[in-house]
Amino acid sequence: APTMKQALVDGVTLNYLEQGQGTTVVFVHGAFSDHRNWDAQRAEVSKRYRFIASDQRYFGTAPWADNATRYSLANHANDLAAFIQQLHSGPVHVVGWSYGGAIALVLATKRPDLVRSLFLNEPSLGSIISDPADQQTLAEERKGLAPAVAASKANDQAQSLQLFADWVNNQPGSFAALPLAMRNVHLENARTLPAHFASPSPPAISCSQLGQIKVPVVVAKGQQSRPFFTVLADTTQRCIPGARIIVTPNAGHMAPAQNASAFNAALLTHLDSQ
Repeated sequence: APTMKQALVDGVTLNYLEQGQGTTVVFVHGAFSDHRNWDAQRAEVSKRYRFIASDQRYFGTAPWADNATRYSLANHANDLAAFIQQLHSGPVHVVGWSYGGAIALVLATKRPDLVRSLFLNEPSLGSIISDPADQQTLAEERKGLAPAVAASKANDQAQSLQLFADWVNNQPGSFAALPLAMRNVHLENARTLPAHFASPSPPAISCSQLGQIKVPVVVAKGQQSRPFFTVLADTTQRCIPGARIIVTPNAGHMAPAQNASAFNAALLTHLDSQ
């Protein structure tokens, strides 16, 4: 049965869900989410592996130790490294989604000794983009986030979340169409949005640095994802020698939830091959 546990990392208590036995697979959620974002993967993965999904600092429903002053990708990557070390299971498979995929990439470059393989759904590490056309695409795409940022600055985090989620999914009304349970998870994490929008730039990881990653890597992208995420996914795959890219059909950026069966099949194929 799934069990909620806690880990003390750099003075902060992180809640995490564990289920199953065997080789450890650590799941890293993205923005405005928490460990529950991986519910569609838990049952299948835990049949064969030790499934672990943690709430990152400031995410989930636990009270904050400060006013999100340490919200940054660099700190989240450091937390992830410390968390994995506490598992005492050697290098682990890391599965990351969006912002969580970027955290996983930083971890793999800074602490390769902790990573056995990577499976990343549209990792959002913008520092690797050097092609001028791709940089222009990202700049144009980011303009679509302006209404969400404005709503967050006006302290309407629920509205900001809805606008952000609709932008992520590249379709107005997509947040309202999510299952109630998933909407509630996102709403409970809407308090992180001001810190997310105001967070410092992530570590300046370059494409050449990703090229030093030696473990097996799969990059997944949704068939219906917006250009912002497809550019990032394609570039990540090109930067890492031997990395494979897969396309999740009939899904966008929320592919692990939108088409869990296809996503899980690809993930398990990757894990079973290691």
